[in-house]
Amino acid sequence: MQVSGDWAIRLLVITLMVSPLRKWLAWPRLASYRRMFGLFCFFYASVHLLAFAHFYSGWSIELLWTEFSERPYISAGILGWLIMLPLAITSTRGMQRRLRRRWVELHRGVYGVAVLACVHLIWQTRSDFGEALVYSVLFFALLSWRVSRRLQRPSATAS
Repeated sequence: MQVSGDWAIRLLVITLMVSPLRKWLAWPRLASYRRMFGLFCFFYASVHLLAFAHFYSGWSIELLWTEFSERPYISAGILGWLIMLPLAITSTRGMQRRLRRRWVELHRGVYGVAVLACVHLIWQTRSDFGEALVYSVLFFALLSWRVSRRLQRPSATAS
């Protein structure tokens, strides 16, 4: 079960690294792989959630609710998955055309997923915080890069 969670968070890092790498390597075609990485991330997160529901609770609603309410890291993980669900559903080109600007705003939710993934990992860690720290630093660096790029853009309202 842990393997699926590990791959979900790795693929989330890879998905968020596409834009910086595309810029630094001057390789615009790299962007065409971002959707695939994001959908693989959602797939592995879904497998991770399903494995938890099956192996830890045996699909017992009462036990699932108890685990959900007693272990905050599970709440963070499920919330992250719930944010990814509409991102996966709206990842097609047709949905991009239909939603237009709202599609971009919706897909910025991936940053919240990154934060929740770190919270999920940190809260469940008992002794060795090394892995959680590495992912937290990576996500912080990737999110900082995006914020700095956004701040560097000239405002549309400026003359």
